[in-house]
Amino acid sequence: MKPFEPKLVYFEPNALDYPLGQQLKKRFENTDVEIRYTTSHNQVRNLPGDNDFQKYRVAKSTLVVGIRKTLKFDTSKPSAEYAIPFATGCMGHCHYCYLQTTMGSKPYIRTYVNVDEILTAADEYMAERAPEITRFEASCTSDIVGIDHITHTLKRAIEHFGQSEYGKLRFVTKFHHVDHLLDANHNGKTRFRFSVNADYVIKFFEPGTSRLKDRIAAAGKVARAGYPLGFIVAPIYLHDGWQQGYYEMFERLEAELPIEAKKDLTFEFIQHRFTKPAKRVIEKNYPMTKLELDEEKRRYKWGKYGIGKYVYKKEEEEDIKETLYQYMVKFFPEAKLEYFT
Repeated sequence: MKPFEPKLVYFEPNALDYPLGQQLKKRFENTDVEIRYTTSHNQVRNLPGDNDFQKYRVAKSTLVVGIRKTLKFDTSKPSAEYAIPFATGCMGHCHYCYLQTTMGSKPYIRTYVNVDEILTAADEYMAERAPEITRFEASCTSDIVGIDHITHTLKRAIEHFGQSEYGKLRFVTKFHHVDHLLDANHNGKTRFRFSVNADYVIKFFEPGTSRLKDRIAAAGKVARAGYPLGFIVAPIYLHDGWQQGYYEMFERLEAELPIEAKKDLTFEFIQHRFTKPAKRVIEKNYPMTKLELDEEKRRYKWGKYGIGKYVYKKEEEEDIKETLYQYMVKFFPEAKLEYFT
């Protein structure tokens, strides 16, 4: 698949006060992309389309260029201490994605051009915690790699943290467009993670993202560029032949990665879950989805802020955890499982 290019771009007024805003404006003026101006991303309305279904898909190919006004970072446990906000939204169409509810009414992609201010705020957080290491997660609300060939914000951040004493950067992606990041001066301070899954899950539930073979090839490139590497297996989804599907995934990863990368490798395992609000949005946006969303087949688990989620029943959960852990140990005996949830 080709790298993402928006079909419609909005600029917020203050975005053009920053060099990156000017660069993006010039970039898109040299293409056939439609450019519009808005007083605020909240005013992005009247998108083309005859109905909500069509407008949703237009929104997923719309880029809003603006500034990040709030420089207070959210926490990002268990992955990191803080989420660092460079972008929100995603061009992928993963049926199960939690962004379905957190950004359901505004599924367009936003990129922030006040990058220096965001990085300065990160420096302040690091100074507060020094000499402890502070980890920043750059992909809580977006797939930052998916737009970085346009903005190069992530590359700047990688090199910024590469020069820091007490900071580390983390992010995860479903895209293989990583070539421009391979020569970044990361100095081992950025853990580059890929979201991987059985072919069945990617085929039926992750349209608009890179295929597994392309993600694995990209992971090999990243490993050979000296980045610390990680994989998020998510969502782990029970389907016919799931044991074989995940076994083959691990097998293919092992065959691609160089020996050195296998000595410092992390995994994160996340079982499929959904909430009642997410189910409603998913069924609206993807009415033909094959995603299993039957509450009767699940276990209800209380979450933060009183919002519960439906996860697999305890016996199934234990089977998932044990099976995938065995695969990890078989193919990557020196790898670390950071968490299972």
